[in-house]
Amino acid sequence: MKILKYCPNCGKESLNWDGEKKWSCSNCNFRLYNNVAGAVAVVIRCDNEIYLTRRNRDPKKGKLDLAGGFVDPKESAEETCKRELFEELQLEVDISKLKYLKSLPNIYQYKEIDYNTIDLFYEYNVAEKFEVNLDFSEISEAIWIPIKDLNLEDIAFDSQKKFFEEYLKSY
Repeated sequence: MKILKYCPNCGKESLNWDGEKKWSCSNCNFRLYNNVAGAVAVVIRCDNEIYLTRRNRDPKKGKLDLAGGFVDPKESAEETCKRELFEELQLEVDISKLKYLKSLPNIYQYKEIDYNTIDLFYEYNVAEKFEVNLDFSEISEAIWIPIKDLNLEDIAFDSQKKFFEEYLKSY
């Protein structure tokens, strides 16, 4: 993890990382917490197939991912699902049809900083398969995969791998 050194309060090179969740300044007693961030991931399902995206940027560039992202301030998890599915896939969703499945902790590393997240998993069923025009800045492709053919080694994030281990058992 990239360690912050300078205190944003007093400016001294006196910040110390506790190894888990906070930096403390030994000079002025300032504390900076690295709190857990909320994120959503949506399993879009049509019968026995799921819709996955392939990441076009780090972290985990080239790996398969569920559509989703970080919860913005003053936004519910369901509103985040709606916003992210539209931003990534131009897919309009009915929030009332989102089905919450479970939550799992995760670590999302970005620019050498580890962000602890709580990933909230939802399922959204569609009656027909669809194709979308992608925003290639984030996603290199989107594909329908039969659930039985899903290879966990192709999945980008550990929380999604753990999620799919259980999800596949219920299939």
